[in-house]
Amino acid sequence: MMRLFAIILLLLVISLYAQSDRELLKRADGFMKSESKSNHFRAYNDYKNLYLRSIMAEDEKLQASALKGIVKSGKALHIDISQYERELAAIKPKASTYKAPKIEQKPKDHKNENIKITSSHKLKRIQWRDDRLILKFDKKLRNNQINYFTLYDAKEQRYRYVFDVHASMLTDSQSLNKQNIDRIKIAQYNSNTLRLVIEDSQKVQISFKKDDEELVINMLASTKNKTLQKVKQKPEKSNFPKRVDRDKVIVIDAGHGGKDPGAVGYKNYREKIVVYKISKELEKILKSRGYTVYMTRNSDKYIKLSQRTAFANNKRADVFVSIHANAVEKRNAHKAEGVECYFLSPSRSKKAERVAAKENSADLSEMNKYGKDTFLKFLNSHKIVASNKLAIDLQRGMLGELNKNYKVKDGGVREGPFWVLVGAQMPAVLVEVGFISHPEEAKRLVNSTYRKRVALGLANGIERYFDKN
Repeated sequence: MMRLFAIILLLLVISLYAQSDRELLKRADGFMKSESKSNHFRAYNDYKNLYLRSIMAEDEKLQASALKGIVKSGKALHIDISQYERELAAIKPKASTYKAPKIEQKPKDHKNENIKITSSHKLKRIQWRDDRLILKFDKKLRNNQINYFTLYDAKEQRYRYVFDVHASMLTDSQSLNKQNIDRIKIAQYNSNTLRLVIEDSQKVQISFKKDDEELVINMLASTKNKTLQKVKQKPEKSNFPKRVDRDKVIVIDAGHGGKDPGAVGYKNYREKIVVYKISKELEKILKSRGYTVYMTRNSDKYIKLSQRTAFANNKRADVFVSIHANAVEKRNAHKAEGVECYFLSPSRSKKAERVAAKENSADLSEMNKYGKDTFLKFLNSHKIVASNKLAIDLQRGMLGELNKNYKVKDGGVREGPFWVLVGAQMPAVLVEVGFISHPEEAKRLVNSTYRKRVALGLANGIERYFDKN
């Protein structure tokens, strides 16, 4: 009976594919020519749909085209696509003549065109130290990663001092404040370049040095005419806009519970207790910000995985966040660490399968593996892009908050066949807040201050997602 149901579902999905493969491929290629990350998400989703079609139609040529697109768009979005790379490598070269589209880059407004850097540096922290601005990165900086230039707008009579660093941010753009400087802003200029702009109506003396992982910037602003300007200008009103778009419903799922302890890690710390406490902290923060929040469990009780998303659907949630803690066998406990975010996909990567097997183990559903795989392929497929975006924002939120006081490994955003996310009618993400099997991370996870930091990072990530979408 279950096999028959799965076949009917499969035929239904196929019947919905009104768009031809060629049209969909052309559209995806067009999205990839854009510099917009949102369009890259759309392309990634189209290539994934083509990939599923190719499997159903047993079309190896289409499969190769889709896989090349997945690899190209996945790399642009920093998604783990190793599984698809291996699958693509196994296909004979003659199977397809498809060439993945190139991503057009905006023309640079400065020199130094020969920079070729393969490492992916990330900005971990921004801080003021003795009146100096410090940009802290996760790796040692090289000289050719930093490009500094100045601009002057004669019409506006504005001086701009620009630092372009070959790196990426873990948070969104930020405005910084310094006395006698009109404006300081840092943002992601493009996928490879982090841009810091110092702007003022007067000349600013700028000096900087590279100190291993840090870029140290000194700026001395001219105070001449500043006092006079302040007298002439009308005082601005301190009107901070109130958020009116908090009519969002969030369902938080604390993993495991009751008879299912989840992972039992260092010193027998139990996953179900740690994630429940983090979930309650997150609930408290989100409610204080005006959101409507529901918990799938408010005590130490067992709930079947399928009932958790059903609960979120009944509450008409805008997002579903399932919180878990990772673990590995004891012999590798000191090696595996970091935070990760997963969104639903029939991914077959070894790491995703291992993590999913741990989180899916408590499911007592009678549905067989064939039925589950069918559902994993097609249910919630229309929310893959949104879930991917939510996962990225949650990951950035956690890292941005935790790395202020701790050194936390970025495990990345990944796809995975998580049964708890199946059937969600909204963007749904599974968060791994750390390895409870790792001695140091386990000690942090049972510390209330650290748990509050995790919850705050997740709350910031959720707000960022709503703000951008």
